[in-house]
Amino acid sequence: MEDRPEGFDERLLARALESWGIGATSLTYAPVGFGDYHWEARGPDGGHWFVTVSDAGRKGVAGLRAAMDAAAALAERLDFVVAPLRAAGGATVVPAGDRYAVSVFPFVDGTAGRFGEELTASDRAAVIDLLAGLHAAEPPAPVAVRPLELSGRGALEEALRDTGPWRGGPYAEPARDLLLGRAAALLARLAEFDRGAGRVAARPVVTHGEPHPGNLLRARGRFLLVDWDTVGLAPPERDLWLVAEGPGDLARYAEAAGRAPDPALLELYRLRWQLDDVAEYAAWFRGPHGRTPDTEVAWASLEGTVGHLTS
Repeated sequence: MEDRPEGFDERLLARALESWGIGATSLTYAPVGFGDYHWEARGPDGGHWFVTVSDAGRKGVAGLRAAMDAAAALAERLDFVVAPLRAAGGATVVPAGDRYAVSVFPFVDGTAGRFGEELTASDRAAVIDLLAGLHAAEPPAPVAVRPLELSGRGALEEALRDTGPWRGGPYAEPARDLLLGRAAALLARLAEFDRGAGRVAARPVVTHGEPHPGNLLRARGRFLLVDWDTVGLAPPERDLWLVAEGPGDLARYAEAAGRAPDPALLELYRLRWQLDDVAEYAAWFRGPHGRTPDTEVAWASLEGTVGHLTS
Protein backbone atom coordinates (compact mmCIF):
# COMPACT_ATOMS: atom_id res chain seq x y z
CA MET A 1 0.00 0.00 0.00
CA GLU A 2 1.09 3.58 -0.62
CA ASP A 3 -0.64 4.70 2.59
CA ARG A 4 0.75 3.55 5.91
CA PRO A 5 -1.55 1.56 8.20
CA GLU A 6 -3.92 3.74 10.15
CA GLY A 7 -2.86 4.36 13.74
CA PHE A 8 0.09 1.98 13.56
CA ASP A 9 3.10 2.69 15.77
CA GLU A 10 6.40 1.39 14.38
CA ARG A 11 7.51 0.66 17.94
CA LEU A 12 4.96 -2.18 17.91
CA LEU A 13 6.65 -3.55 14.82
CA ALA A 14 10.09 -3.34 16.40
CA ARG A 15 8.84 -5.25 19.44
CA ALA A 16 7.18 -7.90 17.27
CA LEU A 17 10.43 -8.44 15.37
CA GLU A 18 12.12 -9.42 18.60
CA SER A 19 10.14 -12.68 18.37
CA TRP A 20 12.42 -13.56 15.44
CA GLY A 21 15.50 -12.39 17.32
CA ILE A 22 15.67 -9.31 15.09
CA GLY A 23 16.90 -6.20 16.80
CA ALA A 24 16.18 -3.87 13.93
CA THR A 25 18.55 -0.95 13.51
CA SER A 26 16.41 0.48 10.70
CA LEU A 27 12.84 0.08 9.49
CA THR A 28 12.06 1.49 6.05
CA TYR A 29 8.47 1.60 4.80
CA ALA A 30 8.08 -0.04 1.38
CA PRO A 31 5.06 1.37 -0.52
CA VAL A 32 4.45 -1.73 -2.63
CA GLY A 33 1.52 -4.05 -3.23
CA PHE A 34 -2.13 -3.44 -2.46
CA GLY A 35 -3.79 -4.80 0.66
CA ASP A 36 -0.99 -5.34 3.19
CA TYR A 37 1.74 -3.01 4.44
CA HIS A 38 5.44 -3.69 4.07
CA TRP A 39 8.76 -2.67 5.59
CA GLU A 40 12.39 -3.54 5.03
CA ALA A 41 14.17 -4.30 8.28
CA ARG A 42 17.92 -4.31 8.79
CA GLY A 43 19.92 -5.61 11.72
CA PRO A 44 23.32 -4.65 13.16
CA ASP A 45 25.04 -7.66 11.61
CA GLY A 46 23.85 -6.84 8.08
CA GLY A 47 20.70 -8.97 8.24
CA HIS A 48 17.99 -7.89 5.82
CA TRP A 49 14.32 -8.92 5.96
CA PHE A 50 11.06 -8.14 4.20
CA VAL A 51 8.32 -7.58 6.76
CA THR A 52 4.56 -7.70 6.16
CA VAL A 53 2.00 -6.09 8.46
CA SER A 54 -1.58 -7.28 7.90
CA ASP A 55 -4.84 -5.88 9.21
CA ALA A 56 -5.79 -8.86 11.36
CA GLY A 57 -9.25 -7.46 11.98
CA ARG A 58 -9.98 -7.61 8.25
CA LYS A 59 -8.20 -10.89 7.44
CA GLY A 60 -8.61 -12.79 10.70
CA VAL A 61 -5.60 -13.98 12.67
CA ALA A 62 -6.51 -17.68 12.56
CA GLY A 63 -6.91 -17.72 8.78
CA LEU A 64 -3.75 -15.70 8.23
CA ARG A 65 -1.75 -17.98 10.51
CA ALA A 66 -3.06 -21.10 8.75
CA ALA A 67 -2.10 -19.66 5.36
CA MET A 68 1.40 -18.70 6.48
CA ASP A 69 1.91 -22.11 8.10
CA ALA A 70 0.82 -23.76 4.86
CA ALA A 71 3.28 -21.65 2.86
CA ALA A 72 6.10 -22.54 5.24
CA ALA A 73 5.29 -26.23 4.83
CA LEU A 74 5.15 -25.94 1.03
CA ALA A 75 8.53 -24.20 0.96
CA GLU A 76 10.11 -27.32 2.42
CA ARG A 77 9.24 -29.12 -0.84
CA LEU A 78 8.92 -26.39 -3.48
CA ASP A 79 11.85 -24.07 -4.04
CA PHE A 80 9.78 -21.35 -5.74
CA VAL A 81 7.73 -20.62 -2.59
CA VAL A 82 8.87 -17.50 -0.73
CA ALA A 83 7.55 -18.41 2.71
CA PRO A 84 7.57 -16.67 6.08
CA LEU A 85 10.29 -17.40 8.58
CA ARG A 86 9.29 -18.98 11.87
CA ALA A 87 9.73 -17.00 15.07
CA ALA A 88 11.51 -18.48 18.09
CA GLY A 89 8.38 -20.32 19.24
CA GLY A 90 7.58 -21.61 15.73
CA ALA A 91 4.91 -19.03 14.87
CA THR A 92 4.75 -17.57 11.37
CA VAL A 93 2.47 -14.71 12.49
CA VAL A 94 2.98 -12.53 15.57
CA PRO A 95 0.55 -9.85 16.84
CA ALA A 96 1.54 -6.19 16.79
CA GLY A 97 -0.99 -4.49 19.03
CA ASP A 98 -4.70 -5.33 18.95
CA ARG A 99 -5.32 -4.77 15.24
CA TYR A 100 -2.26 -5.81 13.25
CA ALA A 101 -0.16 -8.95 12.72
CA VAL A 102 3.41 -9.36 11.49
CA SER A 103 5.13 -11.92 9.27
CA VAL A 104 8.82 -11.89 8.38
CA PHE A 105 10.32 -13.10 5.10
CA PRO A 106 13.86 -13.47 3.84
CA PHE A 107 14.81 -10.51 1.67
CA VAL A 108 15.18 -11.80 -1.88
CA ASP A 109 17.17 -9.67 -4.31
CA GLY A 110 15.06 -9.72 -7.45
CA THR A 111 12.67 -7.79 -9.68
CA ALA A 112 9.03 -7.65 -8.64
CA GLY A 113 6.23 -7.57 -11.17
CA ARG A 114 3.19 -5.30 -11.16
CA PHE A 115 -0.49 -6.19 -11.10
CA GLY A 116 -1.91 -5.81 -14.59
CA GLU A 117 1.49 -6.25 -16.26
CA GLU A 118 1.44 -8.42 -19.37
CA LEU A 119 3.68 -11.45 -19.37
CA THR A 120 5.46 -12.61 -22.49
CA ALA A 121 4.58 -16.00 -23.92
CA SER A 122 7.79 -17.47 -22.52
CA ASP A 123 7.11 -15.99 -19.09
CA ARG A 124 3.56 -17.36 -19.10
CA ALA A 125 4.97 -20.78 -19.98
CA ALA A 126 7.36 -20.60 -17.02
CA VAL A 127 4.58 -19.60 -14.62
CA ILE A 128 2.24 -22.30 -15.96
CA ASP A 129 4.94 -24.92 -15.34
CA LEU A 130 5.42 -23.53 -11.84
CA LEU A 131 1.67 -23.74 -11.16
CA ALA A 132 1.53 -27.31 -12.45
CA GLY A 133 4.20 -28.18 -9.88
CA LEU A 134 2.26 -26.46 -7.11
CA HIS A 135 -0.99 -28.17 -8.07
CA ALA A 136 0.74 -31.56 -7.97
CA ALA A 137 2.02 -31.00 -4.42
CA GLU A 138 0.70 -32.96 -1.46
CA PRO A 139 -1.53 -30.55 0.51
CA PRO A 140 0.10 -29.44 3.77
CA ALA A 141 -1.88 -30.14 6.93
CA PRO A 142 -2.96 -26.56 7.73
CA VAL A 143 -4.18 -25.62 4.24
CA ALA A 144 -7.75 -24.34 4.06
CA VAL A 145 -10.47 -25.23 1.56
CA ARG A 146 -11.33 -22.24 -0.65
CA PRO A 147 -14.88 -22.74 -1.93
CA LEU A 148 -15.99 -20.94 -5.06
CA GLU A 149 -17.98 -18.18 -3.39
CA LEU A 150 -18.05 -14.41 -3.13
CA SER A 151 -16.40 -13.27 0.07
CA GLY A 152 -17.90 -9.80 -0.33
CA ARG A 153 -21.37 -10.76 -1.45
CA GLY A 154 -23.13 -9.27 1.57
CA ALA A 155 -21.27 -5.98 1.21
CA LEU A 156 -22.10 -5.75 -2.50
CA GLU A 157 -25.78 -6.53 -2.09
CA GLU A 158 -26.04 -4.03 0.78
CA ALA A 159 -24.36 -1.33 -1.31
CA LEU A 160 -26.75 -1.95 -4.20
CA ARG A 161 -29.69 -1.42 -1.83
CA ASP A 162 -28.29 1.70 -0.17
CA THR A 163 -29.74 4.71 -2.00
CA GLY A 164 -27.78 7.04 0.21
CA PRO A 165 -26.55 9.54 0.81
CA TRP A 166 -23.09 8.04 1.26
CA ARG A 167 -20.99 10.38 3.35
CA GLY A 168 -17.74 8.47 3.97
CA GLY A 169 -15.45 10.71 1.93
CA PRO A 170 -14.71 12.19 -1.50
CA TYR A 171 -15.48 9.02 -3.45
CA ALA A 172 -18.62 8.08 -1.53
CA GLU A 173 -21.26 9.76 -3.68
CA PRO A 174 -19.51 9.02 -7.01
CA ALA A 175 -19.32 5.35 -5.98
CA ARG A 176 -22.98 5.29 -5.01
CA ASP A 177 -24.02 6.85 -8.32
CA LEU A 178 -21.85 4.43 -10.28
CA LEU A 179 -23.16 1.32 -8.52
CA LEU A 180 -26.82 2.27 -8.35
CA GLY A 181 -26.76 3.33 -11.99
CA ARG A 182 -25.56 -0.18 -12.93
CA ALA A 183 -27.40 -2.09 -10.20
CA ALA A 184 -29.59 -4.17 -12.51
CA ALA A 185 -26.62 -5.29 -14.60
CA LEU A 186 -24.53 -6.10 -11.52
CA LEU A 187 -27.36 -8.17 -10.01
CA ALA A 188 -27.61 -10.05 -13.30
CA ARG A 189 -23.87 -10.88 -13.07
CA LEU A 190 -24.40 -12.08 -9.49
CA ALA A 191 -27.14 -14.42 -10.74
CA GLU A 192 -24.83 -15.62 -13.53
CA PHE A 193 -22.16 -16.42 -10.95
CA ASP A 194 -24.64 -18.37 -8.81
CA ARG A 195 -25.72 -20.50 -11.75
CA GLY A 196 -22.14 -21.36 -12.63
CA ALA A 197 -20.95 -21.99 -9.06
CA GLY A 198 -23.78 -24.45 -8.52
CA ARG A 199 -22.39 -26.72 -11.24
CA VAL A 200 -18.75 -26.89 -10.06
CA ALA A 201 -17.54 -30.35 -9.03
CA ALA A 202 -13.80 -30.22 -9.74
CA ARG A 203 -11.12 -32.10 -7.79
CA PRO A 204 -9.30 -29.57 -5.57
CA VAL A 205 -5.54 -29.08 -5.53
CA VAL A 206 -3.21 -26.73 -3.67
CA THR A 207 -3.64 -23.28 -5.23
CA HIS A 208 -1.93 -19.96 -4.59
CA GLY A 209 -5.06 -17.90 -5.26
CA GLU A 210 -3.47 -14.79 -6.75
CA PRO A 211 -0.51 -15.73 -9.01
CA HIS A 212 -0.67 -12.48 -11.00
CA PRO A 213 2.53 -10.60 -11.96
CA GLY A 214 2.36 -8.51 -8.77
CA ASN A 215 3.02 -11.68 -6.79
CA LEU A 216 5.84 -12.89 -9.01
CA LEU A 217 9.45 -12.15 -8.19
CA ARG A 218 12.09 -12.70 -10.85
CA ALA A 219 15.30 -13.76 -9.16
CA ARG A 220 18.35 -15.60 -10.46
CA GLY A 221 16.74 -16.14 -13.84
CA ARG A 222 13.51 -17.73 -12.60
CA PHE A 223 10.16 -16.86 -11.05
CA LEU A 224 9.33 -17.12 -7.35
CA LEU A 225 5.83 -16.84 -5.88
CA VAL A 226 5.21 -14.46 -2.99
CA ASP A 227 2.19 -13.38 -0.93
CA TRP A 228 0.63 -16.67 0.17
CA ASP A 229 -2.23 -15.44 2.37
CA THR A 230 -4.76 -16.73 -0.18
CA VAL A 231 -3.31 -20.28 -0.44
CA GLY A 232 -5.94 -23.02 -0.32
CA LEU A 233 -7.52 -26.11 -1.81
CA ALA A 234 -9.55 -25.32 -4.93
CA PRO A 235 -9.80 -26.27 -8.61
CA PRO A 236 -6.65 -25.43 -10.62
CA GLU A 237 -8.65 -22.85 -12.57
CA ARG A 238 -8.55 -20.62 -9.46
CA ASP A 239 -4.93 -19.89 -10.41
CA LEU A 240 -4.91 -20.47 -14.14
CA TRP A 241 -7.38 -17.77 -15.18
CA LEU A 242 -4.85 -15.15 -14.02
CA VAL A 243 -2.08 -16.54 -16.23
CA ALA A 244 -3.37 -18.42 -19.28
CA GLU A 245 -4.25 -16.28 -22.29
CA GLY A 246 -5.19 -18.77 -24.96
CA PRO A 247 -5.40 -22.37 -26.14
CA GLY A 248 -1.62 -22.73 -26.27
CA ASP A 249 -1.25 -21.87 -22.58
CA LEU A 250 -4.07 -24.25 -21.63
CA ALA A 251 -2.51 -27.03 -23.71
CA ARG A 252 0.82 -26.50 -21.97
CA TYR A 253 -0.82 -26.84 -18.57
CA ALA A 254 -2.73 -29.95 -19.67
CA GLU A 255 0.52 -31.57 -20.79
CA ALA A 256 2.35 -30.64 -17.59
CA ALA A 257 -0.46 -31.49 -15.16
CA GLY A 258 -2.27 -34.29 -16.99
CA ARG A 259 -5.55 -32.44 -16.72
CA ALA A 260 -7.24 -30.16 -19.26
CA PRO A 261 -8.51 -26.88 -17.74
CA ASP A 262 -12.21 -26.05 -18.03
CA PRO A 263 -12.64 -22.77 -19.98
CA ALA A 264 -16.06 -22.13 -18.40
CA LEU A 265 -14.58 -22.48 -14.92
CA LEU A 266 -11.76 -20.10 -15.84
CA GLU A 267 -14.33 -17.47 -16.77
CA LEU A 268 -16.29 -18.14 -13.58
CA TYR A 269 -13.21 -17.45 -11.46
CA ARG A 270 -12.62 -14.26 -13.46
CA LEU A 271 -16.18 -13.18 -12.69
CA ARG A 272 -15.75 -14.00 -9.00
CA TRP A 273 -12.61 -11.86 -8.81
CA GLN A 274 -14.33 -8.89 -10.44
CA LEU A 275 -17.44 -9.07 -8.27
CA ASP A 276 -15.35 -9.34 -5.10
CA ASP A 277 -13.30 -6.33 -6.19
CA VAL A 278 -16.48 -4.27 -6.64
CA ALA A 279 -17.71 -5.41 -3.22
CA GLU A 280 -14.43 -4.47 -1.52
CA TYR A 281 -14.27 -1.02 -3.09
CA ALA A 282 -17.96 -0.38 -2.37
CA ALA A 283 -17.44 -1.15 1.32
CA TRP A 284 -14.34 1.06 1.34
CA PHE A 285 -16.13 4.06 -0.16
CA ARG A 286 -19.21 3.69 1.99
CA GLY A 287 -16.96 4.02 5.04
CA PRO A 288 -14.66 6.83 6.19
CA HIS A 289 -11.91 7.55 3.65
CA GLY A 290 -9.86 10.40 2.25
CA ARG A 291 -8.29 11.24 -1.08
CA THR A 292 -4.99 9.35 -1.03
CA PRO A 293 -2.87 7.48 -3.59
CA ASP A 294 -4.53 4.21 -2.51
CA THR A 295 -8.10 5.50 -2.77
CA GLU A 296 -7.29 6.99 -6.18
CA VAL A 297 -6.17 3.53 -7.35
CA ALA A 298 -9.27 1.96 -5.79
CA TRP A 299 -11.60 4.44 -7.51
CA ALA A 300 -10.01 3.89 -10.91
CA SER A 301 -10.26 0.12 -10.37
CA LEU A 302 -13.90 0.35 -9.32
CA GLU A 303 -14.81 2.40 -12.40
CA GLY A 304 -12.96 0.05 -14.72
CA THR A 305 -14.29 -3.15 -13.19
CA VAL A 306 -17.92 -2.01 -13.09
CA GLY A 307 -17.61 -0.86 -16.69
CA HIS A 308 -16.21 -4.25 -17.75
CA LEU A 309 -18.87 -6.19 -15.86
CA THR A 310 -21.80 -4.21 -17.22
CA SER A 311 -20.73 -3.40 -20.80
